[in-house]
Amino acid sequence: MRALAEAAEATARVYFTGGATAVLIGWRPSTIDVDIKIVPEDDRLFRAIPLIKENLQINVELACPADFIPVPPGWEDRSPFIASEGRLFFHHFDLYAQALAKVERSHALDIGDVEEMVRQGLVEPARAWQYFQAIEADLYRFPAVDANSFRRAVEQAFGRPPDTAQ
Repeated sequence: MRALAEAAEATARVYFTGGATAVLIGWRPSTIDVDIKIVPEDDRLFRAIPLIKENLQINVELACPADFIPVPPGWEDRSPFIASEGRLFFHHFDLYAQALAKVERSHALDIGDVEEMVRQGLVEPARAWQYFQAIEADLYRFPAVDANSFRRAVEQAFGRPPDTAQ
């Protein structure tokens, strides 16, 4: 965060996703890459990333859940604040979007992350279902996502939808 902030000449927000969130919150000791989204996009920050990657020996990817699944408006307000450094404000990308993107991908590590998010109370199953139902109609915009498989994966991760759980 400090290294990126040193390159910032303007105020921006940096949103961490995936393994970076897992490490910063503390349920994983390490990650193979740091996924970020910078708002507003800033060429100076993008140009600083290769040097940061080399100096810190980390992989940085420009990726967030919105690249893989629909994310409802207002995700910025649902993104927990981490810290500020210089002109940059760091947040975790909307935790429900992260959880659903992980469920959609369904890798073992991702499912473990979602289980930990639920265990720690960061994501509530009923709210995850509400979030999924809010994005379900827009899944057609993401041709790589099979809506039926995604719904089954959400049910496996969060149980039956609240309206049919009885």
